Amino acid sequence: MSFRFPWPTSETDTFATKYADVLILVGRILLAWVFVGSAYAALTNFSGSVAYFRSLNLPAPQLFTAATVAVEILMSACLVLGVATRYCAVLVFLFVFSATAIGHRYWEYPAGAQQIGQYNHFLKNISIMGGALLIFVTGAGRFSLDRRMAGQKRDEI
Repeated sequence: MSFRFPWPTSETDTFATKYADVLILVGRILLAWVFVGSAYAALTNFSGSVAYFRSLNLPAPQLFTAATVAVEILMSACLVLGVATRYCAVLVFLFVFSATAIGHRYWEYPAGAQQIGQYNHFLKNISIMGGALLIFVTGAGRFSLDRRMAGQKRDEI
C-alpha cells in the first residue's frame, strides 16, 4: 500500500511555480516584519532595551541598542525592497544567530514562564535563520530592486 497525499501535488507545484515571485516577495516582507517590529519596540522604549542589554552584561548597552536598531532597519529595508538580498540574507542569519547565542539561552533560566518564553524566542530565531537561508538560495525574485538593477528575467539569473 503506497502513501498518497490528500491533495494533488501537481496543482500545488503548479501554484508554487506560477506565483513564485509573488510568494518570495511576501516571504521577504514577512521576514522583514520581525525586524521592523523589534526596531520600533527598541526605539519607543530605548531605556528598556538598554536595560535588557545591560542585564546580559554586554559592554556599552546603549551602543548595542543603537547598533541593533540600525541593523534591524537596514535588514528590513533591504528585504522589503529586495536590494543586496543575498548579502542581506547572510546578515540576517548572522545577526539572528548572534542574538540567539547572546540573548536567548533558555537553558540558563529556571523551569517556568521565563524559560518557556526564552525557548520560544530561541525556536522563533531558528525559524528566522531558516527563512534567511531560503532567501539566500532563492534570491529576491522578480519583484525586487536586485532584479531591476540586473535587468534580467528570472531564468537568466
